[in-house]
Amino acid sequence: MEYLVYNGKLLPAEMAILTASNRGLRFGDGLFETLKSHNGQVEMADEHFARLWRGLQLLQFSIPKHFSPTLLEKHISTVLNKNGHHAKARIRITIFRGDGGLYDAVDHQPNYLVQSWALPQDNGKLNNNGLVLGVYTGAQKSCDVFSNLKHNNFLPYVMGALHAKSRKWNDAVILNSKGMICDTTIANIFFISNGIVYTPAPASGCVAGVMRKHILDSIAGKYDIVEGEFTVEDLLAADEVFLTNSVYNMRWVQAIDEKKYTNTVIQKIYTSVFSTIS
Repeated sequence: MEYLVYNGKLLPAEMAILTASNRGLRFGDGLFETLKSHNGQVEMADEHFARLWRGLQLLQFSIPKHFSPTLLEKHISTVLNKNGHHAKARIRITIFRGDGGLYDAVDHQPNYLVQSWALPQDNGKLNNNGLVLGVYTGAQKSCDVFSNLKHNNFLPYVMGALHAKSRKWNDAVILNSKGMICDTTIANIFFISNGIVYTPAPASGCVAGVMRKHILDSIAGKYDIVEGEFTVEDLLAADEVFLTNSVYNMRWVQAIDEKKYTNTVIQKIYTSVFSTIS
């Protein structure tokens, strides 16, 4: 049996915990954070909690004094131990407002869930077989003050993932409201042309990825880096493409539509950033 923490209580994962009036269910009124633990230690915890707290402030939650990263780390440890996820694990913290209508929330306190799932031992290593992607055009990501958050209004990514599965892609590229490259359904996207590393800027509407920032910081000074707005044509003209997130680190892409990519520079970047992966 798997367990989770809901508002400080350890409960069986299959237990029903929400009412029909929950604003998270009704309106997607909340946000989430995906983290990874290795041997019980949360990787890049400070960066994840800093992003989460920025989101709580933007979404106008009333944050009690006792609600802190320390409290959430304690609950993460409880869940990992109870579920026996002692090696590598994916952790999800979901925060949402409680009951109420659109204009009459009962309160603005954060309700929260902490969940964990075991990851394979080779998680985090660069994939041997490149991913196959496509471009999803059925929905577009907005570019606003909330775009860089991992909030629960996830519809473009959900529909992109469903489309990718129907086409037997590993992931789908998501575009923003200007038709420019944003990110993918579960990752930030980078591409390399003539040795220069390109990635959509936060103004393009992409999630402000913790791993994205870590890689940019790690390779600064070693590679020329350009953050900006890029078209699908820019992506298809690239030499190499890779994806990043906190669970998988880096994964290289071998094809988007009919375009094939190599991974020579990607392997060098991976080695320089993740040389201690075990």
